[in-house]
Amino acid sequence: MVRKANKDDIGAIMALLHQVNRVHYEIRPDLFKPDTTKYDEQELESLLDDESKPIFVYDDGKVLGHAFCMVTEVKDHLLLQDIKTLYIDDICVDEKARGRHVGKALYEFVRDYAITIGCNNITLNVWEGNNPAFSFYKNMGMHIQKTTMEIVL
Repeated sequence: MVRKANKDDIGAIMALLHQVNRVHYEIRPDLFKPDTTKYDEQELESLLDDESKPIFVYDDGKVLGHAFCMVTEVKDHLLLQDIKTLYIDDICVDEKARGRHVGKALYEFVRDYAITIGCNNITLNVWEGNNPAFSFYKNMGMHIQKTTMEIVL
C-alpha cells in the first residue's frame, strides 16, 4: 500500500498539499497564504528524482496520503556527534480517508525506511495548534526533542 511516489502521482499529491496548506493557514494565517501549496507541479516532479528527499504515497488504487522526507547527515562537526537523520517534512492523509490507519501505515513505512538506510533518528515539526497531528505522532512513539518559541511583533 505504501510505495515511492512517481510522476503519475503528482495530481493526487498536489491535492493533498492543498489540504496541508489549508490546515496550516487555519492555524497561522499570519504566516501561510490561502489556496496555495509549498511546491508547484514542476518543483514536485524534480523532487521525485532527489534521493535525499524521498516522497512516499499510500496507494490502494487511489493515493490517500503522502509522506515527504529529507535525509540529512552530520559528519565531523566540531560540536555535534555524527548522525544521520530522516526528517519528515509532511505527512498528509486525505481528509476523506482519516481514521483508516493510512497515517500509521505511512509513518511505519517511513520508520522502517529510516532504519534500512541507517538513520539514527526521525525528526519532524508540528505547528502549535495542530493537536491531531501532535497526538498522532505521540501515539507513534515520538517525543519532543526541542521547542521553537516566538513572539509576534
